This record gives sequence, C-alpha cells and structure tokens, in this order.
Amino acid sequence: MAPSDSTAVVWFRRDLRVADQPTFVAAAERASRALALYVLDPALLEPSGPRRRTFLFRCLRALDESLGGKLLVVKGDPADVVPRIAAAVKAASVHTAADYNPYGRTRDEAVEKALRDADVDLVRSGSPWFTEPGSITKSDGEPYKVFTPFSREWAKRLPTRQDDAGMPVDTDAGTLTWIDPKDKDGGPRAVRIPDDESVDAELPAAGEQAAREQWEAFVDEHLTDYDDLRNRPDRPGTSRMSVHLKYGTIHPRTLLADARGEGTGAASFRNELCFRDFYAHVLWHFPRSARENFDPKFDRITLDTGKAAQEKFERWKDGRTGFPAVDAAMRQLRGEAWMHNRMRMTVASFLVKDLHLPWWWGARHFMELLVDGELSSNQHGWQWAAGSGTDAAPYFRVFNPVTQGERFDPQGDYVRRWVPELADVEGLEGKKVHQPWKLENPPADYPAPMVDHKAERQEALDRFQAL
Repeated sequence: MAPSDSTAVVWFRRDLRVADQPTFVAAAERASRALALYVLDPALLEPSGPRRRTFLFRCLRALDESLGGKLLVVKGDPADVVPRIAAAVKAASVHTAADYNPYGRTRDEAVEKALRDADVDLVRSGSPWFTEPGSITKSDGEPYKVFTPFSREWAKRLPTRQDDAGMPVDTDAGTLTWIDPKDKDGGPRAVRIPDDESVDAELPAAGEQAAREQWEAFVDEHLTDYDDLRNRPDRPGTSRMSVHLKYGTIHPRTLLADARGEGTGAASFRNELCFRDFYAHVLWHFPRSARENFDPKFDRITLDTGKAAQEKFERWKDGRTGFPAVDAAMRQLRGEAWMHNRMRMTVASFLVKDLHLPWWWGARHFMELLVDGELSSNQHGWQWAAGSGTDAAPYFRVFNPVTQGERFDPQGDYVRRWVPELADVEGLEGKKVHQPWKLENPPADYPAPMVDHKAERQEALDRFQAL
C-alpha cells in the first residue's frame, strides 16, 4: 500500500496512453498522488521532422484530455528538467517506461544520476516492446542474429490465458490521483503543447482512442485474412498500427492478447510483431548498427556517390524513376507519411541494387517522412534489403520492380491511385500499367525507366562478388 502522503512523477515518453500502463501500477505502489510529465526534448524533436512532431503534439493533446488537463509539458534537457520537476513537487520517485535505443539509454543514465544525487529513485516499468530488448538470448548468453530461432524463444512468452504474464495491465486515468501542474512549487515553467506544423501529408488520427478504434476495426475486418492480404498494397489488408506502437498510444500486449487465435492471419500478425521486437533486440546488443553496416564486409562494397548519384537519389525520392510500382510507393510516402511494407522492401531494393546508392541515404529519407519512423525497424529493414544486416536477404536477391508490381498489384489499382499520369491511359489496363514503356506512344508526362533493371541487377551482383 502506498504511503499516505507521498508524491511520484510519471514521466511519459513513448507510452502516450492511460490503459495498460505498468508505470501507473508502480507509481501507485509508492505514492498517493502523481504528477504527469512530458518533456519536449530538443535532441529528439529537432530531427523528427514536421510529420512526426505534429502527430506527437496531437497525441499529447489527447493524453492531456484523458488526464483531465493535468499533463505538465516542459521543454529542455531531461537530465536538467526532470530532477527540477521532482524537487518542485517533492517527489520521492520518477516512474517511466524503459528506453532501449542508444540515445535513450544515455539520456536515462544521465537523468538517473541527477535524481540519485537528489535522493530520488528513477523507476523503470515496462517498455514499448512486448519483450524487453536484451531479455532473449541463446543458452550461452549470446544474442540472436537470425530471426527464426529468436522467434521460437519469443513465442514462448506469448500469453495463452487471461491471467498469464504478458496480458495487458488493468489501468486507466483513475489509477492515480493526478496533481494539477499549477500547484507545483517552482521548477521549469510549463509550456503549451505546440500547434500543428505545416504538413503536406494526410496523417492518421492520433491518440489512444484513435489507436483503439483502428485496432478494433482491423480485428473485425482484416485479421482473419491478414496472411493472404498483407502483401497487397492495393488492398486495405494491413493494420496500420505501426504509428500507434511508435508513440505507445497502444501497446503490443493489447494487440497480442486479441491475436491469440489459431488461424493463419493471427499467426502471421504475431510474426510481424516478433520482427519488431527482434530488431529492437539487435539494436540493443549492437547499437552501432543504427548507422553502420551490421556486416562489416559491406564497408568495402562499391557504392555510387557524387553529383550523378545525388541526381538519381532525387528522382527516387520524387517518384520519377519510370518504374510505376516504385514511383507509386514513393508518392504514397509523401502523401500519407506511410508506405506499405511490401513496397518499402521494393523501393529499398531498387535504391541499393538498381541505383547502387548507400542504404543509409534511403533510411534517412524514410525517417524524415515516415510518421511511424522507428529507428530499429527502419535501419534494420534497410540493412535487410541491402544484404548488410543481421538475418539479411542474400545480396543476390534483387527485387524486380516490374514483377513486384504485377504480383502484388495485379490490377494496377495501387499504381493508378498514386501515379495519376497512368490512370486513364488506353492500353495500360490491368497489370499492363506496370510497363508503360511497351506502348507504341508512351505517356509524355511520365518518364521512361531510368535504368535497365537486368543490367543493374548484374552490376549489383558483380559488386558483391568483388567482396
């Protein structure tokens, strides 16, 4: 039972919700009241870009509403402002979800030291992942570098009954008594949650309620056939939950509790969540892999750079490569701040193996525009495509952008939505839209293919062989 007159700080980061909150449970065990805190950290805000910042601000407004307007928002270096906030409300403990990314680990060590100097505990409870990074290793303690054996160990943690570990925690806004931020005595001044920035994309609905509604609609309409439709960018067969997992408006525990079924759809969805955890574990063990080749031999591969390479990169970013499936995907990224996962693999393969450009150029562009940009999944997904990562696709696996389009967008509906120049062209009915250059008179406002895929595939293989 909590002491009758004690205070805690609940420091929100990537857990912008009130349901299924281990931090609430931990704080309630140690304090009779709590201050809800969010720190606008310039080190994270500035590189996030307007799309992710705007989505974050919307999530914060939704969280503040759930807490009855009692979310304190401050701006600054957490190592400076968190201890000062704790002192202002005479808190004996600060509660937060653990952060396993490289920056988060360093930041939290600095915050913990500053709090310890003031005789305040930093208590970590839970994380944005189903399994905490570093918690699944081989029998000898070594980390897994291949997904399949990792997934077998991960699956042993899945809940099967309502009372199992791994099920959602029963919390809501009433689990704690929240302090009105106006009542704190000094400390960093509160700031208003920033207004939305100018964003040239249609962002998804933000906040915990939106996450719940999106998830429930997916379970009702698409979970059963997820395995059949998850690779189809022309169909609404994916969950679109990645952005909500990114900001913690819902936790993977909740998704896994609802996806415990025996069908192939549920099993396939669980596998995708396992991949998300796997990449977080890899980043925990090998933080350099966020910026460097996981396989160091790829440091020696020949890559194109210079002015001509930059021009190719710009055409790829703009969706003007002349390959309709690639261009549709790149335009979807600009238009929705999101891209279908099958197409993420397709455009990544095109960049590194048809254009021979560095994978980190593409990874950086994705992080600039994706509203669901997740460091571990993004960087290691790109390394998978490049062949340089853990459990990577063999380098000789080069996605054919035409074949990918014809197989996964068989009627061309995805291309026609995002490449309107090809939408109503006579002779490009059905899957023919994936090869507009075969027309006697191709559309004048759509570019010819910028490369010969067959030749560039061989060039990629030659460069690999040179290693």
